[in-house]
Amino acid sequence: MTATPHPALQPVRLGPYDVPNRLVVAPMTRTSATPDGVPTDEMARYYADFAAGGFGLIVSEGTYTDRQYSQGYLNQPGLVGAEQVVAWRNVTDQVHAAGGRMVAQLMHAGALSQGNPYSPRTAGPSAIQPRGEMMPDYGGSGPWPVPHELTAQELDAVVEGFVAAALAAARAGFDGVEVHAANGYLLDQFLTDYTNRRTDEYGGPVANRIRLTARVTAAVVEALPTGMPVGVRLSQTKVNDLVYRWPGGAADAEIVFPAIAEAGATYLHLASEGRDWLETSTLPDGRTITGLARRLTGLPVIANGGMHDPDQAAQVLTDGHADLVSIARGALVNPDLPKRLADGSELRVFDRDMLHPDVTLATARAWQAVRS
Repeated sequence: MTATPHPALQPVRLGPYDVPNRLVVAPMTRTSATPDGVPTDEMARYYADFAAGGFGLIVSEGTYTDRQYSQGYLNQPGLVGAEQVVAWRNVTDQVHAAGGRMVAQLMHAGALSQGNPYSPRTAGPSAIQPRGEMMPDYGGSGPWPVPHELTAQELDAVVEGFVAAALAAARAGFDGVEVHAANGYLLDQFLTDYTNRRTDEYGGPVANRIRLTARVTAAVVEALPTGMPVGVRLSQTKVNDLVYRWPGGAADAEIVFPAIAEAGATYLHLASEGRDWLETSTLPDGRTITGLARRLTGLPVIANGGMHDPDQAAQVLTDGHADLVSIARGALVNPDLPKRLADGSELRVFDRDMLHPDVTLATARAWQAVRS
């Protein structure tokens, strides 16, 4: 008898592309660029390995969008200068040569910046100190500073930064871009009730708080070549607040998701609600947040969170909760995960030492050397 192929190995349409499978490399901050934000040859090999391993789509780590407040981490890559564009072209060329497609994730850290040579201060929707403390694995320590409240003029510059970075991504050979509006970074800070106390058109009800993300998305869609995919990543949880959920639950989702779809997004990417995905993504009425996004928008939805578990990934896809699944740490230890899934090979188990004492590629390389 011939075993039934895993549903994640089925092809899918994403914008103008026929993607060979539904397995996506999730964006993972690696802080391994040069101090000037230029991607390195090692980064090119790192991404190309996922393409060679069979992943249908690769989403880059969060890439900063301007020389003001957007950079979140030291040695984070950017898309704000010619040298960065040339270096990213080397990355995308190697990914394409290995048979893959790659999307640039565009990120503005906002108040959750813990390493930005361009600015001595952080900025956010309101002058409210973020919860928790900076992340040691990413080079931070101690409490977050209170951010500067962005002015209307500065918000215009934020939007312009996303547009300029998206155009730079197109020049760098990326197959699409993803607007990072998740995990507690700037656009998510506007959506979150307790970090956004504004009284202008970007504050107050959910329809106002999602407005900046929709504006950025629409501006990027308009600026890019026709048909170039523009995804949007959203989440309820945050890197500094793992228990937060949208206060209105499904009622908030019914405003948020259509607003992004109407702005012209090609797909939605919903970041992890936790490793036990089914439990943490289920709304009080029994629907999942990703399934609701699909029904409200008709757009392809990528689910994230523990999707390296083949059984969970299969359930998510076959039960209609999402169209694709993105994998982070499981992909780090199994860059050939799609091939392993296809031939029934055992998956390697993730080892946290791969990311300690920091999340850099150098740490992962040292970990690998010990085990070779």
